[in-house]
Amino acid sequence: MPTTPLRQFALQGAAVILVLSIAWPYFGWSAEAMPWLETSLAIGGVALILATLSRQPWWWRLIHGAFMPLIWLTHSLAIDPMWFLAAFILLLLVYRGALSGQVPLYLSNKETVAALAELLAERGDSRFLDLGAGLGSTTVPLADALPASHFTGYENAPLTWLVGRFFSLGQPNIRWRWDDLWQAKLGEYDVVYAFLSPAPMARLWDKVEAEMLPGSLFISNSFPVPGVVPTQIIEVDCTPARPLYCYQR
Repeated sequence: MPTTPLRQFALQGAAVILVLSIAWPYFGWSAEAMPWLETSLAIGGVALILATLSRQPWWWRLIHGAFMPLIWLTHSLAIDPMWFLAAFILLLLVYRGALSGQVPLYLSNKETVAALAELLAERGDSRFLDLGAGLGSTTVPLADALPASHFTGYENAPLTWLVGRFFSLGQPNIRWRWDDLWQAKLGEYDVVYAFLSPAPMARLWDKVEAEMLPGSLFISNSFPVPGVVPTQIIEVDCTPARPLYCYQR
């Protein structure tokens, strides 16, 4: 079953409706106050069962099981609503991609950067595009290591874009863009790198096939293109394992 946000809201909503459709008539008939702690636990349990039956990933099952009990706990603490607004704005500024495209913020480690630098050095001077460049953890060190190549980073979360823009200041071979990755013209680059999530990979591959030129290279960190055999897999020596799936055009 797809794990789109709309489907997750629907699953949680189904659990709420199912439990309340039983609890409200029962306690209303007996003229008793609704025990919200127990009700929230029941909703969490039903949501966990529904998530399991629909074969959601394990982390979604945990989210569904804990969501309503955590709402009850938060309500009982009587926290000023302004703190929730501030937290929401902060999360939106940092994790906008997770909301709009199921792409969380991943940071490439130094071992991955070293493997990419070695691969790029073998290819010679290149035009490199980082889709979902985050804080610049890939683009900035690569630009330092390979000054003759040109690097472009696309990032659509405002706060992470701003941090990456700061780190890229003074780098003449970096172009830092605040834009949606789907707006990138892949045909302008020799190497396109993505560290996204499984969700957009099939759609992104369609874009790669339509736009990238013969001889160019598409690299996906950790998440292979479904149904497509990579030309090369680079096993990066790091924990957790983050293989680089390389697709020669």
